[in-house]
Parts: sequence; structure tokens; C-alpha cells
Amino acid sequence: MSAVTTAVLNAASDSEGYHAPGPASFDLPPVFSIGDFGVTKPMLLLVLSVPLIVGFFWAASKNKAVVPGKLQFAGEYVYGFVRNGVARDSIGSHDFMKFVPLLFSLFTFILVNNYFGLIPFLQFPSFSRFSFVLPLAALVWLVFNGVGVAKHGFLGYLKHVTVPGGISGPILVLIIPLEFLSTVLVRPVTLALRLFANLFAGHLLLILFATGAAYLILDSGNPWYIPVGALSFVLGIAVSFLELLVLFLQAYVFTLLTAMYIGGALADEH
Repeated sequence: MSAVTTAVLNAASDSEGYHAPGPASFDLPPVFSIGDFGVTKPMLLLVLSVPLIVGFFWAASKNKAVVPGKLQFAGEYVYGFVRNGVARDSIGSHDFMKFVPLLFSLFTFILVNNYFGLIPFLQFPSFSRFSFVLPLAALVWLVFNGVGVAKHGFLGYLKHVTVPGGISGPILVLIIPLEFLSTVLVRPVTLALRLFANLFAGHLLLILFATGAAYLILDSGNPWYIPVGALSFVLGIAVSFLELLVLFLQAYVFTLLTAMYIGGALADEH
């Protein structure tokens, strides 16, 4: 049962009044356990996303044709969007191709898991769990720092990311630690927080409108609240349509920033 459905039923049947949703609404019990290890719904969704992505692009490329069908066109459009609109524009035409598989995998993986939050009976965006976002951010951190060290050498890369071009003198005492902190240490944290916070807040808002509508219409005991509950239900639908855009943008922004970080690490000048 989805987090939204569970919360709606709890709110509608609570005799003590309405309880606003919060972080506890994301605390789903294990679907099943393997020994002492509980397998939760978000874990299953992450696993489910992989065969869905692989299956879609396998089907899209199975019967390749010069004049593509709808499925092939959709697959090529997504690939071309990441290849040309993200990788080439951010990394540069010389080095971008070697990073396209990574960026394409990140974009499709995040996108599918984001849209799980709007699919009936699934209705849980996997990356509203911070522990699921951190490994992606750590992977990005390893990649862009790794390619920077590989190109410039360890000390050369440190200079590359901490000493802006054209700046010299005593001001570097302040600039170097700030640049090191923001570029090397803070980037993965902000990358993870941006994705997590948007998905967490969006899903929490959907739960709020759904549970509020259920309580006002079914359990408040006051008929004057019914129109307000209906309005809350309509607003929940409107927020769902807004989430369609937000979920795409979060996958795009994460992938775009990854490409920009790689491009910056490979650049000859800071």
C-alpha cells in the first residue's frame, strides 16, 4: 500500500482528530524480511527501476530503422537529449562521449525513480530517502575529482580548483580554503540535498492535501468543511501536475550539474 493511501486512511479513521503528515509518513514498514534485514518499498522500487529502464531501451533499439517508430523515436530522443543537450554542451566536444553512458544512466535512473511518486499503488519517490541519494552524490564526487586528478595531477588539480585564474596576493589566504570547501567538499552535499529536499517536500505536500481532504470530507463531522475538503482534493490534483514538471527538472538538474562538474575538472583554466 502506498504512503499516500496509508496516510489518507489513517487520517480518515482517526477519532482523535487530524494529524498533519511529517517525516514519519515516509517511515514505511518492511515489505518482507531476510533474516533481520527488512526489505522496504523504496528498496524494491530502486531494483524495479533497473529492468524497466533496460527493458524500455532494449525494446526501443531492438528493431532499428532509418525511419524510427514511436518507441525508437522516444528512446533516441532521450539519449540525444542527454548526449547533446547535457554532455556535449557542458563538457565540450572533445571529451564528452566517454561520459555519456554515466550521464545517461544517472538521468534515466533518477527520472524513473522520481516518477514512481506519481504512479498509483507505487506512489513513493525513491530519492525522498536521503540515504538513497548520498551514494549517487558520492559517485559524482569520485568521478569529477578523479578525472580532474587524472588530467592535472593531484597537486595540479588542487591548484586548479582552489586558485581562480587572475587572482594573486594576500587575498588567496581567504580564497583558497573557500574554493576548496565549496568545490571539493560541499558540492556532493548540495547535490544530494537538492534532489532529496525537492522530492521529500513535494511528496509531503501531496500527502497533506490528500489526508486533509479525507479528514474534512469523511471524518470532521462538520458539513461546512466538505467544500474545503473538496478544494483540498482539487489542489492535490493540481500539485500532482506540477510535480510532473518538478520530477523531470530534478533529474535534469542533477545530471546537468554532474556534467558541469566534470567539465570544470577537465578545463584547462578554472
